[in-house]
Amino acid sequence: MAEFRRKLYKRGSSFETTIPMPLILMLDKNKKYNVVFFYDEESNKWYIKFEEQGGEKKGLDKRLE
Repeated sequence: MAEFRRKLYKRGSSFETTIPMPLILMLDKNKKYNVVFFYDEESNKWYIKFEEQGGEKKGLDKRLE
């Protein structure tokens, strides 16, 4: 079983953390994704999943191709 530890840091009026690179290596770098955090009350654990964003690239993202 793999274990990753990440710092939780304050950014403005909220808090943020980063997603470890080993978790995102499988993702296509040419696509955009939403990171979804969800909590399972039964097991008392948090999970993450990646959802591909739909739609065509716009603005700066399209110009950088």
